[in-house]
Amino acid sequence: MSFAAFAAFADEEYPALPYPGARPPCSFVHDHGTGYPLRPDHATLSGWRLAGDGTCLDEWLAGHDVAPLAGRVPVLSYGSNACPSKLTWLRATLGLPGPAVVLRARCTGLAAVWAAGLRVVDDQRPATLEALPGVVEDHAVLFATPEQVEVLDRCEGRGNRYRLVRVATGEVRLEDGTPLDRPLAYVAAECSDSPRTVRYPLLVDGRPVRCADVPQAAAQALTGEPAGRGGLELTEVDGVPVADEIPARLFVYGTLQPGAAQWPMLRPHVTGEPRRATLPGTLYDTGFGYPALRLGAGPGVSGWLVELATPAATLSTVDEYEGKAYRRVRVTADGGTQAWTYVWVDPFDGLRELAAPWGQPEQG
Repeated sequence: MSFAAFAAFADEEYPALPYPGARPPCSFVHDHGTGYPLRPDHATLSGWRLAGDGTCLDEWLAGHDVAPLAGRVPVLSYGSNACPSKLTWLRATLGLPGPAVVLRARCTGLAAVWAAGLRVVDDQRPATLEALPGVVEDHAVLFATPEQVEVLDRCEGRGNRYRLVRVATGEVRLEDGTPLDRPLAYVAAECSDSPRTVRYPLLVDGRPVRCADVPQAAAQALTGEPAGRGGLELTEVDGVPVADEIPARLFVYGTLQPGAAQWPMLRPHVTGEPRRATLPGTLYDTGFGYPALRLGAGPGVSGWLVELATPAATLSTVDEYEGKAYRRVRVTADGGTQAWTYVWVDPFDGLRELAAPWGQPEQG
């Protein structure tokens, strides 16, 4: 189905019951009971447009006075949090602030399985996340603001039923092909107040039961034993996650490159060795001693990927250096590596397109 066929939809088309609720067959941004389908476009700052009128997602979010995609953290939503009606419930019941951005994702080596305990509100069986090699499932990633994460913490019972972690197991790839670097997810907490709130996988005949294989009505009647810690490779998150920490690397293509004029400013904050990389787009000469990057179609832009020891603090310094003519966004370099980079947002009128990487002589 083409993206043009996806019109705005109401919650009623995707009810929350039975758990985990119904999900739209597209990525979307959701606000006040209405979902607006999204389509990928890597030439935009956000990487996404509204499928209806073509507005860049970041422009749409700015019009609602909320954080752009770069100011949000990716939370893998394998249960009910990708359901529009559930999002409205979160707003009405727990005060979820602002529009929610939900992007479809394909998970490899990860699966939603039925948990050992039951939901407090209605005795339905909730989902939990487990490592299952060879399994491929389609889920979603909720790009949440810090305030939205705080609401999700209350909904998920962070610290009792679930804990917030970064998952290194398997692969999570958005529908535009972007691989996520250890996305956040709510997984079973190590302790709970009662057997009812246990969110470890339910083992039936020694094996977890995938939500995709058994519907809710049958899942409620399952009997078995709770699993242990499971096979997930993860790092628990302390406090509210910071968007600037994800990912912990930067793509540099101009004066911040190794050996370039401003490399000494960045070098003390870099861990490991820089790696050569290419980004889709076009490079221009601003005439002021530094280049301008335009994302999207073009000959490609050569640069370096650098790992940052303290991403948030370092990026704050680089933000100040780059100034208002640039905006920091998440991009995907060749080889499928996600990184931050700085994109020119001033007009390109009169700028000369470069035929060689910045700092190298052009042929001709």
